[in-house]
Amino acid sequence: MDLRTALKSGIAQLRAAGVSSETLAAELLLLHATGHTRTRLYSHPEEPLGDDQAARYRALLDRRISGEPVQHLTGKQEFWGLPFNITPDVLIPRPETEHVIEVALDRLALRDLRAKNAQNMSGEGLRIADVGTGSGCIAIALAKELPAAAITALDVSRAALAIARQNAEQLGFAARIAFLESDLFAGVTGGEKFDLVVSNPPYIGHREAATLAREVRDHEPALALYGGEEGYEFYGALIAQAADRIEPGGLLVLELGHNSLCAVRPLLESPQWSNIGTTDDLAGITRVIAAERT
Repeated sequence: MDLRTALKSGIAQLRAAGVSSETLAAELLLLHATGHTRTRLYSHPEEPLGDDQAARYRALLDRRISGEPVQHLTGKQEFWGLPFNITPDVLIPRPETEHVIEVALDRLALRDLRAKNAQNMSGEGLRIADVGTGSGCIAIALAKELPAAAITALDVSRAALAIARQNAEQLGFAARIAFLESDLFAGVTGGEKFDLVVSNPPYIGHREAATLAREVRDHEPALALYGGEEGYEFYGALIAQAADRIEPGGLLVLELGHNSLCAVRPLLESPQWSNIGTTDDLAGITRVIAAERT
């Protein structure tokens, strides 16, 4: 069997099993099984698979059909143009979460503009906290864009922090990010405050569990998925603690669930917060809410 035939067969098997994005999944699993690059796959489609490669590919297809996410099978997911190691201990980074990075950078630039300051392109002097860092994708993306900022990545899960540290080390950002085991801000010592707090918190309701895709419900960490019975309960404590940890004029940028806005926005409509704004994702869903500490 050559590469072309293997890919077509994999696509057909996944499609017959009702697996979403079957073409991309079959391609990624074939690349993982063979160790080939995408360029090699498409420039030499007639290349035969070895017996071991074919066996690995069949096993990967079977596991995907049984519900395991592609990212758990390959151990990789790209985010913000960077390759992240992924295990079942961390939430798989989604493209929608990149809006958190975009909004954070835009709001920092707007703050400089409003204050008639030169734009702080390097992040010099900025202290940033990523609450619930998971794989470290948000913290590391911000470290890439703001090379002089001091970043603290917080997570209650020791296993998740181990993956985040590993990603930071492999991508060359370990010296720039402090990793701290912490339930929200509980582990932050003293009165340390931040200029920017970002978070992709758990925002799915337990009552929605049955509606989730099998690969999400059965394979991603519940701690990172569920924010309470309704899904938005986590935001109350997060916003209250952030109000005590953000400098006046500092920023809070949060990812939202598809139905979180109505519950979350009122939490920010208080004298502690100003300049509240929201951002929609490409599907038209309000995905990010941001506010400034008064």
